[in-house]
Amino acid sequence: MAASKVLDLHERHAVVTGGGSGIGLAIARQLLAAGARVTLMGRDGSRLAAAAQDLTPPALERLHTEVCDVGEEASVQSAFAQAVERMGAVDILVNNAGQVETAPLTRTSLAQFQQMLQVNLTGTFLCSREVLPAMLAARQGRIINVASTAALKGYAYVAAYCAAKHGVLGLTRALAAEVARKGVTVNAVCPGYTETEIVQRAVENIVAKTGRSADEARAELAAANPQGRLIQPDEVALQVLMLASPAAVGINGQALAIDGGECVT
Repeated sequence: MAASKVLDLHERHAVVTGGGSGIGLAIARQLLAAGARVTLMGRDGSRLAAAAQDLTPPALERLHTEVCDVGEEASVQSAFAQAVERMGAVDILVNNAGQVETAPLTRTSLAQFQQMLQVNLTGTFLCSREVLPAMLAARQGRIINVASTAALKGYAYVAAYCAAKHGVLGLTRALAAEVARKGVTVNAVCPGYTETEIVQRAVENIVAKTGRSADEARAELAAANPQGRLIQPDEVALQVLMLASPAAVGINGQALAIDGGECVT
């Protein structure tokens, strides 16, 4: 395959959930740069509008936004129907929407536990199910789930989140096996602590509970990475771009850790 075609996504429609900021926004930027048509989805319309402003005008005609709560079936169905009507059948789905809450297990309510499953796992299921029939009919498609190193190991005080992300990885592997002969690939990327609002909230939580400085809290999170740093959103986005590309046709059912070696086994 010619080098110029390796990351060419012209004539492809990609949907990125949780696309209003952080990793999702970085992914959208890379997909647009590769020529894809992109629909950003998220729960906050004003945040989506700000993201669209950040990404345009160079790709104005190739960018669309849809308000969507990925954990609600009706919202997913409506948002994807609108996206397909506006931008065409979905060729690439990036399940990036996610949420984290921290608490010891004994202080985790059933509602909190179910919320972690609803956003992180059920949302991945609902969005994947929505795009899959058209992908199978076309015998081509990419589903890329943004999981976490919490899909590969356990972390204290985020049991519900770890359970949900382990579920995402199980779903990834099962669906990958199901569609392996049908032209569709399903993979996960598993970033370690990444420079996003989620990490910022984690820093604030550590400061509030321990009295450490923000710099000390950030250094504690960075220390989980053997490279001693936080992962940057663009690092994740570039790996998603690779998995979305024609070059990744032979990669299926994989969990790509982006963590500096934290989850080496």
